[in-house]
Amino acid sequence: MFHYVNQQDAYIEMSSTQDRLLVDRVPGVVAQFRIPADFVSGVPYGNGHINDTFAVTMSQGGTPVRYIVQRINKRVFQRPDHLMGNILRVTEAAREALPVEGDCTRRNLTVIPARDGLPYICDADGDYWRVYVFVEQSCSYDEVATPAQAFQAARAFGRFQCALADLGGPRLHEVIPGFHDTPMRIAALEMALAEDLHGRAAACRAEVDFALSRKEEAGLLIGMLADGSLPERITHNDTKLNNVLFDQSSGEGICVIDLDTVMPGLVHYDFGDMVRTATSTAAEDETDLSKVVVQFDLFEALLRGYLDATDGFLTPAEKALLPFSGKLITLETGVRFLTDHLQGDTYFKTKRLGHNLDRCRNQFQRVRSIESQYDKMQALCGQHATTGQNQ
Repeated sequence: MFHYVNQQDAYIEMSSTQDRLLVDRVPGVVAQFRIPADFVSGVPYGNGHINDTFAVTMSQGGTPVRYIVQRINKRVFQRPDHLMGNILRVTEAAREALPVEGDCTRRNLTVIPARDGLPYICDADGDYWRVYVFVEQSCSYDEVATPAQAFQAARAFGRFQCALADLGGPRLHEVIPGFHDTPMRIAALEMALAEDLHGRAAACRAEVDFALSRKEEAGLLIGMLADGSLPERITHNDTKLNNVLFDQSSGEGICVIDLDTVMPGLVHYDFGDMVRTATSTAAEDETDLSKVVVQFDLFEALLRGYLDATDGFLTPAEKALLPFSGKLITLETGVRFLTDHLQGDTYFKTKRLGHNLDRCRNQFQRVRSIESQYDKMQALCGQHATTGQNQ
């Protein structure tokens, strides 16, 4: 269960021995970082699928100050040094792009270095940990409430991309190679189907057929990147609504968080995932598929917000494929859930048997809803691309 305080403060009740053991390790972990303060408390926090996250309160001269402490999932991120190297470069570049008068600790994640100067530690158990400054006076939302909120989230992600458009130096590490290689995801599904290690294939034949019937179009974006029709960008790759922090007073989207999958990619990965996650008010694992409807007014708000921040550097080809990206990334995500279900739920955290299959069905219903409105989405995108009316 979760207890919500201003939405962002999602503290989790410890539900297992593992949770309690991890919490017991947090004070020792924090002591290895450059935080001139005394440890007060640490509790599980948030609802992420991958890493273990804790909100830690420290006392600095009697004043409570909070930090986010995370144990990095080394099974998913097998090179934490590459992961944190990317994050450090990205946060430093994003900070430089802020206005001089901007509040850099609220508009950009701040990585706290370890005592040895690295942006992470490796503890005696071989686990990797990192610490961020807690962004106060902010909130996050799991579900979009209004078009204005969708606009703000899309603009925040667009600004994030814009800040990194001219990042110099070597190419960022691909922390998860092929993360948005949709043909590779389809191939992984076919392999999981053929192996059927857990005897689950028969019960999800309809979902498999749905995915494979769209196999031909799955390689469009990858193909255009390969032939130079689309430019490679630095992208976030996990643009869910709850990865934007909103100012509690103004409602502005101020800070993009969860930077684990920031790496080279296509702008369509980010916009597509926004469409996937922010245009339906249904939860990702909603089992009543009649509630899973992509709302056009939310798509329009996302498009306006995103183009408001990115119109100056996007190419015409990039703009033209924004509606398609929503369909493709939603399909790809459903394929990933389905593959994980067939493989025995080894990647995504699950709360019940069949959880990943429920998520898959939910995503495929979103694809159907996008397809039913696709012509209208393309027409709207064409209007904005031609007129530049993004406000």
